Amino acid sequence: MTLDMIMSHLYLVLAAVALTIIIGVPLGILAYFYKSVRKIILWVVEVLQTMPALALLGIIMVFLGAGKATVVIGLLLYSLLPVVQNTYVGLSEVDPAIKEVAQGMGMTKLYRLWHVEMPIAFPLIFTGIRIAAVTSVGTAVFATFVGGGGLGSLIYRGIRVSNMTMIMSGTLALMVMAVGCDGIMSHIEKRLYRRFSPRKTI
Repeated sequence: MTLDMIMSHLYLVLAAVALTIIIGVPLGILAYFYKSVRKIILWVVEVLQTMPALALLGIIMVFLGAGKATVVIGLLLYSLLPVVQNTYVGLSEVDPAIKEVAQGMGMTKLYRLWHVEMPIAFPLIFTGIRIAAVTSVGTAVFATFVGGGGLGSLIYRGIRVSNMTMIMSGTLALMVMAVGCDGIMSHIEKRLYRRFSPRKTI
């Protein structure tokens, strides 16, 4: 195991999570605002999540070829569900009384979204981001099958040559990465739930 493998794995995960936030949160907002597209958006992200990760990467590779771009897009599509769903649910569960107060204060729909509803929903949205990030750490192992590198290449090589040391070192690194990511983001998540409350947003 080398530092390049670890950094390559982290790059894939961070790039995918960043794109998941950029695309997933707006999709969740669209699902919240527009009932006509809500079912379609939620259905599509659910279908993507049910597809086997390796099969999804294989389909993307047909169009983009092997490489890191294929892996990042695959992880993005595979991670959309928790972010989109939590964004929609978080905004939908904002107390109607708070929305009425904000509307009574003359706030526009968009102003109310960004200054009242999003702060209240953000802890739940962050929970979705945490789930997506931790899932991506494990799913990125399949990157080795489409030329994406990462720790999966070490594990796969160890399996091919029956080298338990390589397999265990790669697996241990993945476990540390996943547990560490989950621990850090869980700590941030708890602080967000304490910080953002309905009474602090208006």
